[in-house]
Amino acid sequence: MPEPTKKEENEVPAPAPPPEEPSKEKDAGTTPAKEPSKEKEAGTTPAKDEEEVSPPSALPPGLGSRALERKDSEWSLGESPVGEEQDKQNANSQLSILFVEKPQGGTVKVGENITFIAKVKAEDLLRKPTVKWFKGKWMDLASKAGKHLQLKETFERHSRVYTFEMQIIKAKENYAGNYRCEVTYKDKFDSCSFDLEVHESTGTTPNIDIRSAFKRSGEGQDDAGELDFSGLLKRREVKQQEEEPEVDVWELLKNAKPSEYEKIAFQYGITDLRGMLKRLKRMRRVEKKSAAFAKILDPAYQVDKGGRVRFMVELADPKLEVKWYKNGQEIRPSTKYIFEHKGCQRILFINNCQMTDDSEYYVTAGDEKCSTELFVREPPIMVTKQLEDTTAYCGERVELECEVSEDDANVKWFKNGEEIIPGPKSRYRIRVEGKKHFLIIEGATKADSAEYSVMTTGGQSSAKLTVDLKPLKILTPLTDQTVNLGKEICLKCEISENITGKWTKNGLPVQESDRLKVVHKGRIHKLVIANALIEDEGDYVFAPDAYNVTLPAKVRVIDPPKIILDGLDADNTVTVIAGNKLRLEIPISGEPPPKAIWSRADKAIMEGSGRIRAESYPDSSTLVIDVAERDDSGVYHINLKNEAGEAHASIKIKVVDLPDPPVAPTVTEVGDDWCIMKWEPPAYDGGSPILGYFIERKKKQSSRWMRLNFDLCKETTFEPKKMIEGVAYEVRIFAVNAIGISKPSMPSRPFVPLAVTSPPTLLAVDSVTDTTVTMKWRPPDQIGAAGLDGYVLEYCFEGCTSAKQSDENGEAAYDLPADNWLPANKDLIDKTKFTITDLPTDSKIFVRVKAINAAGASEPKYYSQPILVKEIIEPPKIRIPRHLKQTYIRRVGEAVNLVIPFQGKPRPELTWKKDGVEIDKNQINIRNSETDTIIFIRKAERSHSGKYDLQVKVDKFVETASIDIQIVDRPGPPQSVKIEDVWGENVALTWTPPKDDGNAAITGYTIQKADKKSMEWFTVIEHYHRTNATITELVIGNEYYFRVFSENMCGLSEDATMTKESAVIAKDGKIYKNPVYEDFDFSEAPMFTQPLVNTYAIAGYNATLNCSVRGNPKPKITWMKNKVVIVDDPRYRMFSNQGVCTLEIRKPSPYDGGTYCCKAVNDLGTVEIECKLEVKGGLSFCRLLLQGVPPNIIDSYLRDAHSSNPEEY
Repeated sequence: MPEPTKKEENEVPAPAPPPEEPSKEKDAGTTPAKEPSKEKEAGTTPAKDEEEVSPPSALPPGLGSRALERKDSEWSLGESPVGEEQDKQNANSQLSILFVEKPQGGTVKVGENITFIAKVKAEDLLRKPTVKWFKGKWMDLASKAGKHLQLKETFERHSRVYTFEMQIIKAKENYAGNYRCEVTYKDKFDSCSFDLEVHESTGTTPNIDIRSAFKRSGEGQDDAGELDFSGLLKRREVKQQEEEPEVDVWELLKNAKPSEYEKIAFQYGITDLRGMLKRLKRMRRVEKKSAAFAKILDPAYQVDKGGRVRFMVELADPKLEVKWYKNGQEIRPSTKYIFEHKGCQRILFINNCQMTDDSEYYVTAGDEKCSTELFVREPPIMVTKQLEDTTAYCGERVELECEVSEDDANVKWFKNGEEIIPGPKSRYRIRVEGKKHFLIIEGATKADSAEYSVMTTGGQSSAKLTVDLKPLKILTPLTDQTVNLGKEICLKCEISENITGKWTKNGLPVQESDRLKVVHKGRIHKLVIANALIEDEGDYVFAPDAYNVTLPAKVRVIDPPKIILDGLDADNTVTVIAGNKLRLEIPISGEPPPKAIWSRADKAIMEGSGRIRAESYPDSSTLVIDVAERDDSGVYHINLKNEAGEAHASIKIKVVDLPDPPVAPTVTEVGDDWCIMKWEPPAYDGGSPILGYFIERKKKQSSRWMRLNFDLCKETTFEPKKMIEGVAYEVRIFAVNAIGISKPSMPSRPFVPLAVTSPPTLLAVDSVTDTTVTMKWRPPDQIGAAGLDGYVLEYCFEGCTSAKQSDENGEAAYDLPADNWLPANKDLIDKTKFTITDLPTDSKIFVRVKAINAAGASEPKYYSQPILVKEIIEPPKIRIPRHLKQTYIRRVGEAVNLVIPFQGKPRPELTWKKDGVEIDKNQINIRNSETDTIIFIRKAERSHSGKYDLQVKVDKFVETASIDIQIVDRPGPPQSVKIEDVWGENVALTWTPPKDDGNAAITGYTIQKADKKSMEWFTVIEHYHRTNATITELVIGNEYYFRVFSENMCGLSEDATMTKESAVIAKDGKIYKNPVYEDFDFSEAPMFTQPLVNTYAIAGYNATLNCSVRGNPKPKITWMKNKVVIVDDPRYRMFSNQGVCTLEIRKPSPYDGGTYCCKAVNDLGTVEIECKLEVKGGLSFCRLLLQGVPPNIIDSYLRDAHSSNPEEY
């Protein structure tokens, strides 16, 4: 149905004729656009009503199609849109200009392509704009897209430009006209109009009935959207239409009501109803009376091609000059155009009308004119000779012939309903000879079997073409071939027909390459393969196209056997390690695969499961030795054989192994932490030179071996180091070759690194009598792992040697022949003290001592000077240990064991007394030695407390010392406990100290309470120092008993004293009277609680003197040396902290010794305490003390040294 639009008066809008439906897209360039042609004038003199759009003049049915096409183009180009709509579009287009590039008008020839392009900028657009293409004013071309019209759109992201294209393919004359492109986006609108002109390429277009051109295409048919007669030539079922009497549609429309227009258009198949109504409206407007014309021209005239037409007007005034025009150009009289005047009639004859005469004509008389249109109709072309069914063979030339009613008529050929379009690449050719038309098919194939038809404007004819295959004969078949590798393979066959075919190999198509060529010359087909390869072997088949016939052939490629030894050495030697598996794979080639035979010493190696076996594969032969042995070394032969030839090769297999272990090494020399070892190379080197040795050692009792060298030892001697002296070791050797490391050798015999000890130290004289000398010494500083077996003491008499210079230790060294030294002991002695006997009195001897161990005797230690054999009296001296200089306290039942060292020679006499009375040895054990005395009490009792005096007497010299021993025990309970007062929740208690304090000061009391009801005791106060206390927070209404324990340094008393009476906490309150206490006087005179102790210091090392003092107010402390106050002396530092007073003497020297006094003074008194400080100086004393020598021995040693060499000390 036509698209309804707004109606104005009697106007009924109808769509304009569209272009043909587009075909498949073809590559064709666009024709350059040209300026649109000028509008043509039409109708009579313009009037006021002519400003509006009016329908064109009526067209009689059956006029030529060319006139319709031209007129169609004329409407589109010459008529302007409705005024209101144009104003609206102009207003919209002024709101926003969206086009970046507008489509331009163009010109194209019939059958060519043209493309119109519009571009829209998308920078300010959020989505794609809507674009529509129109022909004329109403026809939307989107619904006509197809094989003749294609609409495309693209978007360039970088430039953000939308490109819209409309491509017209194979343009036709009726495609000419005015087109419009509209773009809208929300409230923005833009449009652009452009023109298309289509020019004829060859000849004139055949005419067809006007109604056939305007008739609506059937729904779903292939010619949907077509507007010209070519739609009748598409593939569709052609129906024989009965001839109907011609109906003048213009008369029907002129006489019909506007409401019946669409009914008439549907009944007679009119699609451009709108265009016809415009022309009808213009025709009605022209019927107005004219002053110049009494009778005007008819609106339209129709005439057959070659006929004659007569135009006649009648003038109102015969004197008026009349001029005839065709398309605006004046017509001059000629044989074609004849003018006649009959009274007021003016007549124009047009003879032999052709298609070029189809045009608009008008006549002018004065200032007025009237116009008409002439439609020239071409008569339909009829098929006078029908096509005939034809049968042909493939490859033959086929001609289909028909004959039409006119010479050089336009005829279209179809194959199965599809139009045949001849061209340079087409297999179809069309030949025209007058009225005869031929369709020629060169080299027909089975695909050409179809129904072929020819169609003209007035009829059609069809026929069937059957193409069969010719019987095929095989003139030369393919033959099987056997060729050598690298040679050419040529398969050749010949068949009776010159047709193509396909080659296959093993069922797969053969692909041509530089090496493989397929040749087809006439009836001969060849397959040529240059440089034949193994993979070219197979079954080849040639199959001619379109025939169910195959030509097979087998190709075999043979190759002489070859043994490829590229992977072996130059001498074809293969080395394998013994014990490993050898799998020697030798690549071989040959076609057919050759048979391989392995042999050794003319003995074939069979295939199977033996240790040495052969394995065969298509492309290799393998010699397998599962576990290689030394005896497997030798030359192995491989022989290959196939039908193309033989091949032979020899391979040498060398089995290498680890070397044998070396012989057990021998240790030739031993030191304190080293040894020297030697060994012999292994008897068998494993077939590879010995590269070196690895050495390991371990302790004899251990199982862990340690590698001594990480770099191979090239020699057969080695010196292990860093061993532990005295530990038994074993060593072993590993031999190394290129294969690996041998098994270890047998371990060497155990050996022990040993070294003699260092000389004994501190050799000194212990005692001398008239016939004996007792020497003592200290063990060596370095004994070593060999231990110490004992000592040898040697002496010689003075006069047998001369003294040399002192050694680095400041001690004299003597050099005597070994015969002059006499051993003092026949056997080794373990002790570090020995008495040399049977010496002459007043003689002088030199003494030395040696340490002996398994490694031998050490260097001797010499006594620094000769010793006079004569007894010397040494005054006695008692050295009380520091902890005994204070009261020695022990608990009852503990043991007492006190050691008091002393000095004196000869052996002094010792006497012990307790509190001035001889000690009862039944209760106290006394044990005396030459250097000390021990007092021992197995189980101390309180009766053992007291002052013990020791007296040491040598000759007339006497030395005394005292020791205070205090045996303490737990105290007894307090004597009595009384309740002094009870008030409120409080009870006041008093008690008296215990009679027995346990021989130690009472340190406090513990008070407990018990409720009379339960008599369970609870501790109230602990470590309380006073003898009265107030118990608080008692429970009102309860009755309490109290008890008190005494406490000293041993703990609480075993029993407690309980109050005889109980304290009742009355419920009714009582007035408590606070007791009056006198202020306690805390003032106290100074008193030393810890005295100074006599001590000694080492020269160069800081020494401190300490004591503690108590007093209130705090006493002032003053330190004095030898009764001289120490003030601002940087060598002294004085401290006082919590009553502890300290004097630090920084790096004292011997002259810092003396009597030091600490003096404490406050308002209540003064107290002093003294001590003696002895400073021991010199390198020897410090060194001896650090080595652990007792101070009394050091003093004796230094006195002896001082007496003998006073100048050195």
